[in-house]
Amino acid sequence: MEKGYTQVYTGNGKGKTTCMLGLVLRASGADKKIYIGQFMKDDDYSEIIAIKKFLPNVTLEQYGTGKGFAKKGHLKDYDISCGNNGYDRAIEILKQNEYDIYIFDEINVAVYMEILTEKQILNLMDLKPENSELILTGRYALDSVIEKADLVTEMKEIKHYYKQGVMARVGIEK
Repeated sequence: MEKGYTQVYTGNGKGKTTCMLGLVLRASGADKKIYIGQFMKDDDYSEIIAIKKFLPNVTLEQYGTGKGFAKKGHLKDYDISCGNNGYDRAIEILKQNEYDIYIFDEINVAVYMEILTEKQILNLMDLKPENSELILTGRYALDSVIEKADLVTEMKEIKHYYKQGVMARVGIEK
C-alpha cells in the first residue's frame, strides 16, 4: 500500500470484531500480511480456529490473562500486567514494520477498563507505519482516538437477543 489509514470500529452493538474479520478475509484474498493482537481475550474462539486453519498470512496473538474477563474497578495486578505486556508487544510489532495490516482487537475496552491509558493508545496510533493499515476495535473509543482516526464506524445496538437470556453461541458470537 502506498498509504495506510487508521480505522476504528466501536459502539455498543454487535459486529465490531466480525467487521474486522471481514476485512481480514478480504485482505487475505489480496495476499496481504496481517497481524492481530487481541487485548482482553484468551480463548480459542471459532474465528481463531479458522484463522489458524485457513489463513497462513495472519499472525494472531492474544494478550488476555487466561483468568477470565477483567471487570472495571476490580482489576487485578495480572490484568494490568497482561495488558501492558500486550502493549509492549504491539509497539515491537509496529516498529518491525513487517505487516500490511495491524489490528488491535478490543484495545478500546482495555483503555476504558484502565488496563491501558489514553496516552498508550495514541502512541500506538502514532507508530503506525505510513504504508500500513491500522484497525482498532472495541466499545468506548475515546474522543481523542476518534478524532485521530481516518475512518470510524459505530455499531449501534437496536435489539439483541442477549437481553432475553441468549448467551454467546459457538459459530455465531464466539
